[in-house]
Amino acid sequence: MLQKVFRKFIHHPERQEEELAKTRQQAKEIILHAKEEALRLKQEAEVQARTTVAESMEIEKRIGRREQQLVEKETFFTRERSLIEGVRREAERIKKEYEEKREQVLQKLEKIAQLSKDQARELLLSEWEDKLKQEIAKRIKEVEEEFKTKADVKAKEILVDAMRYGATDYVSEYTLSIINLPSEDFKGRIIGKDGRNIRAFELATGVDVDLEEEGVIRISSFDAVRREIARTALERLIKDGRIQPERIEEIVNKVKEEIEKTIFQAGEELAHKVGVFNLPQEVTKLLGRFKYRYSYGQNMILHTLEETRIGIALAHELKCDVNVVKLGCLLHDIGKVITDKEGSHVELGVEFLKRHRFPQAVIDCVAAHHEDVPFATTESIIVYIADAVSGGRPGARHEDFQEYLKRITTIEEIAKSKKGVREAFALQAGRELRVVVRPEDITDEEATILSQKIKEELEKKFEVFPGQIKVTIIREFRAEATTKI
Repeated sequence: MLQKVFRKFIHHPERQEEELAKTRQQAKEIILHAKEEALRLKQEAEVQARTTVAESMEIEKRIGRREQQLVEKETFFTRERSLIEGVRREAERIKKEYEEKREQVLQKLEKIAQLSKDQARELLLSEWEDKLKQEIAKRIKEVEEEFKTKADVKAKEILVDAMRYGATDYVSEYTLSIINLPSEDFKGRIIGKDGRNIRAFELATGVDVDLEEEGVIRISSFDAVRREIARTALERLIKDGRIQPERIEEIVNKVKEEIEKTIFQAGEELAHKVGVFNLPQEVTKLLGRFKYRYSYGQNMILHTLEETRIGIALAHELKCDVNVVKLGCLLHDIGKVITDKEGSHVELGVEFLKRHRFPQAVIDCVAAHHEDVPFATTESIIVYIADAVSGGRPGARHEDFQEYLKRITTIEEIAKSKKGVREAFALQAGRELRVVVRPEDITDEEATILSQKIKEELEKKFEVFPGQIKVTIIREFRAEATTKI
């Protein structure tokens, strides 16, 4: 094989030259590339060396600066330590001199007073104790006087601020409602034949209707709920035009249902205004009756709203339980609208709250808001103060309505306690008592006897009464039948 190749080169010298030239060219290229690569590596090495040298020099500079700072700090601390040591030595020297002088003074005092060290100490302490007692007593008295002055000012500020939160609009209480008539012709239709319409209306509503003034009808009753029912019902009857006994009863019953809804909404609105939610329905209904209830001429729903706002503001200022004060103020007069039981409104309210399992702290607030029982908590005192502020402010109450209401209620209760009585209505400020009896239980003769019994009991009950009380027994028999068609 080698011989063949050798012969090939021998017989072709020009090819041999080409191959040698190509080989030399490749060798030159390899050498050139190697030189370039060596130059590149050298340059990179030089750059890396310069970078390393620069970094090393920077590190040396930093170390030098750090060492200089450490030297300076060490020098500073050494100097400060020397100063402190000098101060300590000076303090020890002064203390030693003080002890020596103190001992010399004590020795001189012992010689002068002929007392031992312990006796002198006791005497000195005793004198200082007397002086300090006098100084302390004087200081305590000054602090008490200053505290009283500031406390009065602060209390006034708190009350004024609380009253500002409770500001509400007030409407004076009236026992009359006035309805304007479209024309005088309506009075005849309201009276009806032989007065049957007006009689049916007064029996259904329990109010007194006055038609004497031209162009208006006056409805009077001590019970604001009755008066509102009568006013609304009469306005609807006038608008409807069909005024007859059956229609009167229908409208009055419908209005009663609507007023019950209004009462519930009023109670719910009152509770929500002061931030109380999810009360039992029975509690909400009673709160709603505040809308038509007055205490000494002060509307109870407005009084309760004002008092609760005042109580909440006071509770925030005094860091007390705001929720307890809020419920205590809201429910403090709940007993005034409980009419189916005997007792003071405080007793009725406490019993009612216990039955609905309110917290004892809230019950204590209601029980003590008229000081019937001692105050159990600070919250109960706040409720009492808020009630007094709201009720006692100028213009809040303008007449003794409680006694009037009590008298009217007593007149009705005397009649209702008799057997066979269905309804009893005190009219004209208690000067007339209309008693509706069940015809199936009482005859005409027994009705006459009943009027005499009620009259005698009223005379015994009210020895002194402004005027006379007229007792009217109403016995009305009705026969009804309904066809199958």
